[in-house]
Amino acid sequence: MFQPYLGLRGATALWSVTLPGWFLAAARGSPRWDRLLAFLAGLSIGGAAVHFTLWPVETSRGVPLLVEAEGLRQDQLPAYNAVLYAWALSAAIAVARETPRGARRWAMAGMLAAVPLRFSARHHFRWIKDQARTNPAWWNRAVA
Repeated sequence: MFQPYLGLRGATALWSVTLPGWFLAAARGSPRWDRLLAFLAGLSIGGAAVHFTLWPVETSRGVPLLVEAEGLRQDQLPAYNAVLYAWALSAAIAVARETPRGARRWAMAGMLAAVPLRFSARHHFRWIKDQARTNPAWWNRAVA
């Protein structure tokens, strides 16, 4: 995410710094990071949920599942759905078990902050399709 805005190097740098930083803050467990970690957990829950608003969904035994997403083949979708559910569930468990009560409102703020990411994701997918057409040797042609 953010590659259309930052380029490949910029997006790689962003995620190469932020994800390990997030992990270190969580591993240290200092109260000074509680609000930020709660916000990021909420953002993760919201981010996973946003995927289910971007792509066609069918319900199987009461569980929404993506039936199409990001140019993936049908045989790849079960794993993609599993990743989305694991992402959201692990974040929800973190909020429930690891987040102090006083910081939990920040998780709600993170979930709400995911809503605008839906528009960014739509731009991202349009950009990927354009890149797949103009640079077929570099980009996944399945999205073209």
